[in-house]
Amino acid sequence: MYPAELIKPMREELTSQGFEELQSAQDVDAILKKEGTTLLVVNSVCGCAAANARPGAKMSLNNSKKPDHLATVFAGVDKEATDKARAHMVPFPPSSPAIALFKDGELVHMLERHHIEGRPAEMIADNLKDAYNDYC
Repeated sequence: MYPAELIKPMREELTSQGFEELQSAQDVDAILKKEGTTLLVVNSVCGCAAANARPGAKMSLNNSKKPDHLATVFAGVDKEATDKARAHMVPFPPSSPAIALFKDGELVHMLERHHIEGRPAEMIADNLKDAYNDYC
């Protein structure tokens, strides 16, 4: 588990943009039961989360269509919530960072670590915007 003071700015990078922090399995189930679309970011301390995933997720919200709900779990910190989120992302294997779009609780779009790592944040954002245009 990472110290709270280490991850605080990494959490705030998303929560300051309106992402709800999910810290329990019940939190994950509750948000995915909501009607509409939910963007769920599996946050991480790794460099590709800092350089690509978080900035890409934030940039993606500059779009005419966007998810109804924004949420995040933190891998390596919120174990119960992360495990539950990943259970909803099957058949994709666990990865962090990861970004998933759900519609009415069903997974409709997924970016795994190998889609994020080494790609510019703008490319991540464009990928997500395309998904929003299809599903939101």
